[in-house]
Amino acid sequence: LSPPRHYCIIQNPVSRTDEGEISFDNLGNTRVRHGDEEVRFEQDPFPLYPGESLYGKVSPLQVVAPNTAIRLRAIRDFTDGDNERVAGDEWLFEGPGTYTPRVEVQVVEIVRATIVQPNQALRLRAKKEFTDYNGTVRRAGEEWIVRDAGAYLPNVNEEIRDTLSAYVLTEKKALQLEALGTFIDVFGKKRKAGEQWLVTINEAEIHIPDVNERVIGEVNITTLSSRQYSVVLDPVNVKTGKIKMGGRELRKGERSFFLRPGERLESGIQQVHILDSEESLLLRAREAFEDESETRKPGDRWMIYGPCDYVPPVEVEIVERRRAIPLDETEGIYVRDIKTGRVRAVRGEVYMLMPYEELWEKDLPDTVEEIIADQQTDKRYVRNRTDVVSYRIPHNSAVQIYDYRAKESRVLFGPELIMLGPDEQFTIVSLSGDTPKRPHLLKILALSLGPRFSTDVVVVETADHARLSLKLSYNWFFDIDKSSDEDARSIFQVPDFIGDFCKAIASRVRGAIASQSFDDFHRGSANIIRQSVFGVDENGECKESLRFPSNNLVITNVDIQSVEPVDSKTRDALQKSVQLAIEITTKSQEAAARHEAERREQEARGKLERQKISDEAQAENARTKLLSFQAHSAAVEATGQATAEAKARSEAALIEGEAAVKQSELQSQAQTIKAESDLNQEIATQEAEIEHKRALVELEIQRARDLARIESSKFKRIVDAIGANTLKAIAQAGPEMQAKLLEGLGLKSFLITDGNSPINLFNTASGLIGGPPQQ
Repeated sequence: LSPPRHYCIIQNPVSRTDEGEISFDNLGNTRVRHGDEEVRFEQDPFPLYPGESLYGKVSPLQVVAPNTAIRLRAIRDFTDGDNERVAGDEWLFEGPGTYTPRVEVQVVEIVRATIVQPNQALRLRAKKEFTDYNGTVRRAGEEWIVRDAGAYLPNVNEEIRDTLSAYVLTEKKALQLEALGTFIDVFGKKRKAGEQWLVTINEAEIHIPDVNERVIGEVNITTLSSRQYSVVLDPVNVKTGKIKMGGRELRKGERSFFLRPGERLESGIQQVHILDSEESLLLRAREAFEDESETRKPGDRWMIYGPCDYVPPVEVEIVERRRAIPLDETEGIYVRDIKTGRVRAVRGEVYMLMPYEELWEKDLPDTVEEIIADQQTDKRYVRNRTDVVSYRIPHNSAVQIYDYRAKESRVLFGPELIMLGPDEQFTIVSLSGDTPKRPHLLKILALSLGPRFSTDVVVVETADHARLSLKLSYNWFFDIDKSSDEDARSIFQVPDFIGDFCKAIASRVRGAIASQSFDDFHRGSANIIRQSVFGVDENGECKESLRFPSNNLVITNVDIQSVEPVDSKTRDALQKSVQLAIEITTKSQEAAARHEAERREQEARGKLERQKISDEAQAENARTKLLSFQAHSAAVEATGQATAEAKARSEAALIEGEAAVKQSELQSQAQTIKAESDLNQEIATQEAEIEHKRALVELEIQRARDLARIESSKFKRIVDAIGANTLKAIAQAGPEMQAKLLEGLGLKSFLITDGNSPINLFNTASGLIGGPPQQ
């Protein structure tokens, strides 16, 4: 049984004639098509002949929904209406519809349509050559874009490679594309392979890249304010669309633009140069051009002075921004003329560098740099090499400066501030230091004129071969006339004067001590050393000073700080003798101190006994006074207590009386307040009742007014509903007619008056019950 809209597949079906009748053989058996199948649809119940079998079960026909299709493949050659199908052909059965199966056709798959949303597209590729829905011939491997929104059902010869989303373009964003091959884009422009271009909102609000387009990226808009500008390198000609390689284009604000492919900004977006009255710009020409009324050549330098604002043209390069340098009298800078190379120092003025001038850096030796840095209070100080070198000469010191250009030196005395010229350098003085003296230990610029002292250690040997180490201190100063240039320069004639005079004095001391024995030297060491250093005059007296004429150095005193034997045995013997002398002296001092201590102890003990007896007598006197004071205090205490108790009782009685009076007054005030409160409460209650009654009366009056207004309005509506003619007819009709009319109107009684004339209700009532009308 195959119900409506169902089908079944019969294997090994019987053969039928052209008229549809079953074919039988000579023996009356049905002919069977072995290995074949037959699809049978809705029909009356039928039997299965011998050899036939049901494949599967009876199934409903497949309904193809909208936006779907069935992909079919021919498994044998057959004719499908006007189409000749060859085995292997594929096609689609598109919905909506009901698919009728055939034995020659195989269902491959169900194909569902792809929904193309707005601002989306499908990228398709052809599997083989065919003609698409638009009648365009597509070759195998060709790709194209479908941009129509809606459901798209791909052909069997098409495959969907990708779903593309559109790029949304705004006023501030553009899309940079590159052509993968030569083609004509959606805007009708021919693009060559490798060409790059921009798509902006002026061309389209959205853009879906074509198969021959590659998205390089999104380009943001470049916006310049009224105080900004930019220089575009390799600009694109708007008319021809070609890049001007190596070109430069100036663009000023207010302006917004997109950088086209190949264009780039030099130094980004730049601010307009605003110069105040103390600023300027150093400019240099990149190429020849006309600057207002002046012709500029490549390499020319000139300056623009403020106050003004300045935007350099593309032919001009800004070398640097300069500002006037304010200089005090103690400040300066080194300026070099780049044309002549001459360097000069500018001091004590507000100076602006000229176009062909630059700041010059002066180099100093590392030693000088360290000495100058030590004078600064800021430990992070770093000298600006273009500033004039300044040095503060300490008091009573001298500094020598040498000018290499003039080849002469000058000496300056402190306290003073000196400033070096471009060709001048400090004379570095290298002196011996430490004890004993070592050469080149001190590096200084300012040489102290003294008086100062220096300490040295000299090893000498006596006539009896005792070697001693002497520590000597020398006082010295320079005896010069500061107004004399010759005397001033003489102090720098000896580079290491400390080492020289220490060696000279040490030589004299060694020579003098070598002729003396140890005992003699030990007894008169000071005189021997002073005479060896200063010498003696004609009278045999020791001189007061030693003068070095080469640099006018004067030694005024020699101090022997210590004398120590160099030989260990001599030093030990000397130490033992000294220790023995110290011990003898110490013991004698201890004995004398002990005797003195015992004497003082006896005296102190006698004084203590006398003081003890005196203290006991004073204590007895004090005890007697204490007892008398205690007795007097007890009497005073008893008297005071009785007086205090009496006063306390009287004051307590007085306080109780005052409290009672105060309590009475407070009770009276409380009763007065309570009475006034009750009275106010009663008055408020009565006023509330009066107000309540007044409100009730007003409500009754209002109610009566509302009822009267309702009755009058009701009567008016009744009168209006009856009408003047009806009332006239009632008035003219007889009692019977009046009764009918009133009954018809639903009124039992009715009275009409003008409201001015009095009414006799007795007569009126008789008329209402049907009495004869009065004439």
